[in-house]
Amino acid sequence: MAEKISSEQYWKLYKGLPQPLQEALSSDETANNIQDICEKHEITEHASDIVDQISRVLLGVLPPDEFQGVLEKEIGLEKEVAKKVAQEINRFIFYPVKSSLEELYSMEITPPAQMKIPGPATEKKPTAPKRKDVYRESVQ
Repeated sequence: MAEKISSEQYWKLYKGLPQPLQEALSSDETANNIQDICEKHEITEHASDIVDQISRVLLGVLPPDEFQGVLEKEIGLEKEVAKKVAQEINRFIFYPVKSSLEELYSMEITPPAQMKIPGPATEKKPTAPKRKDVYRESVQ
């Protein structure tokens, strides 16, 4: 297992991070997302190890593209579970701070192929009903 980051190292790295990454590391939303993902995939016994690895990514120690492999090799998750967990963590934790992570790692971060990112291009515009609305009242 990768060496744990000491408290002293953590704070030294933390202080040098952009604000969005500092917020992601300490937010309740991040903690809730991790808990939900671990419960969904029935891996709560690995939650603290997963938190450590997410922290390593957000601190600039573990490149995001190596995250899934660490879930498999160091935490011992099955390949499919690791893939699903990594996709959800990418979506809910890493993607919201994507630009800060790209700056930190000096690289472009691309989401996994199966991950759909909601945005204006994917939103459907409401369309008019195809048939007459018999419940509509007339306006006078």
